[in-house]
Amino acid sequence: MEGMGQFFAMGGYAGYVWPAFAIVLVVMAALWFISDRGWRKSEQTLAALRKNRRQRESDAE
Repeated sequence: MEGMGQFFAMGGYAGYVWPAFAIVLVVMAALWFISDRGWRKSEQTLAALRKNRRQRESDAE
């Protein structure tokens, strides 16, 4: 278990490494959430535009 303790201590730099790791993890999760939400909104907009186009094409006939 001493090896794990040394790993988590990061050679004395654990106070810098683990908070930096946590910040990166939070930022990546936020980027994923924002991107996913934007993608879903874009998909809804595209579906609405396609529906509108089909209606206009059927009205023109």
